[in-house]
Amino acid sequence: MRGVETRIQEIRHRIFMEVARMAYHTEWSMEKRIEELPYKIIPGEIGTFRNDVFLERAVVGERLRMAMGLSYRSAAVHAPISADIEDADKAETYYTPPLINVMKFACNACDEKRVFVTDGCQGCMAHPCIEVCPKDAISLDRTNGRSHIDDEKCIRCGKCAEVCSYHAIIVQERPCAVACGMDAIGSDENGKADIDYDKCVSCGMCLVNCPFGAIADKSQIFQVIRSIQEGERVYAAVAPAFVGQFGPKVTPGKLRAAMKELGFADVFEVAIGADLCATQEAIDFVEEVPEKLPFMATSCCPAWSMMAKKLFPEQANCISMALTPMTLTARLIKLDHKEAKVVFIGPCAAKKLEAMRTDIRSDVDFVLTFEEMAGIFDAKHIDIENIEEDPDGLNDASTDGRNFAVAGGVAQSVVNVIHERYPDREIKVENAMGLRECRKLLTMAKAGKYDGYLLEGMACPGGCVAGAGTLQPIRKSTASVNMYAKKAKHRTSNETEHVKELHKLVD
Repeated sequence: MRGVETRIQEIRHRIFMEVARMAYHTEWSMEKRIEELPYKIIPGEIGTFRNDVFLERAVVGERLRMAMGLSYRSAAVHAPISADIEDADKAETYYTPPLINVMKFACNACDEKRVFVTDGCQGCMAHPCIEVCPKDAISLDRTNGRSHIDDEKCIRCGKCAEVCSYHAIIVQERPCAVACGMDAIGSDENGKADIDYDKCVSCGMCLVNCPFGAIADKSQIFQVIRSIQEGERVYAAVAPAFVGQFGPKVTPGKLRAAMKELGFADVFEVAIGADLCATQEAIDFVEEVPEKLPFMATSCCPAWSMMAKKLFPEQANCISMALTPMTLTARLIKLDHKEAKVVFIGPCAAKKLEAMRTDIRSDVDFVLTFEEMAGIFDAKHIDIENIEEDPDGLNDASTDGRNFAVAGGVAQSVVNVIHERYPDREIKVENAMGLRECRKLLTMAKAGKYDGYLLEGMACPGGCVAGAGTLQPIRKSTASVNMYAKKAKHRTSNETEHVKELHKLVD
């Protein structure tokens, strides 16, 4: 639902904005403020959508806690929203798993899968649905001529829906589970959605596809702002998918000016880290495939690489060991600014999980999504579209580095570097979008179908521009990224000045 302004998006934005305001107003009593906010966000005495104003406020209360980096509490916990709120000032609080949570009392307990006949059934003479059903679960209702499905016999194969000329038979599945390419979402004993964290890779697709807003992730909005207020030098590392996310009039120069207005020491494009990543992967591919490894898979998408390691452990060594663009950019910043704190700002929920890893925490201090960042801008009343543009804009990354944000861009960047450095080397490429397709890709690779190949996997259909923390329609974002990428002074990742620093960052 990226780009569609629903009631869920409105509430999420309001919560992010209010948490940012609490962080800025240190004179406020956080305990008092957070207890008042559900009544400000959900005013009146009648529920807007859930027909229960108390339930709506309870959901807002838990969302507020998670937006402050605190843990989700089940409905069984009868404690004030402000309980343990002082822990929001402790860095270790945010790293308490899980990152993504199902608020059970907000879940609609949707059926995992059901097949039913709608009023669109015309009671036709052919009744092909009856003929194709392998379990004789469909019969003719003689009173109205319509088909009837016996749920006890139905195996939910969907063959009846496929042959209905009127599309009057619907196969309905739980949206969050359909969106989960890891099959990590099932049902608990009450029929509520339940996440299997042994399978979950925190891609966030369930979060953006739940139409009841029952799934939420933790945020570091509060911690980022407090770090800036305490006088720390906080640098923003902005992911390549940023283009167009804050509105069509927001240029890189305006974004940089707005970030500095918030108190950030400086702003860097993560596309410079993408250039470094592509160069490192190109070198590794030439040295290792096929002599040491049958194929190599890109490393930049954390949900894709985590999925590969969970489901294909025997092929785990085929996932590139190159550092991700986020980590390389953070190291590049800290190479010149020893006391820097780095916040990665991007489209991705899984980047939060990546930054939680103990070996990454020293490089990346915070992670925010574009959606969370929009809440911060509004909290400070920054008119980002009309702010005076910073003439320096952002960093000088390559066209290929900036195109990391769109599906196919990562592999193309690596291929272009190889062609420049090793012009006689032929590279075969295969890619996949969405974790289900990524699983198929690695299954084929495991069977030897892609020996000698470079494989690109993107957990989100469309690439990073489709991440759970984005604000704009995917096609629109893709076009914006491509247009911006063409303005780069360098075409390939291998040509940028920052590549000279690569050996200092990976040793």
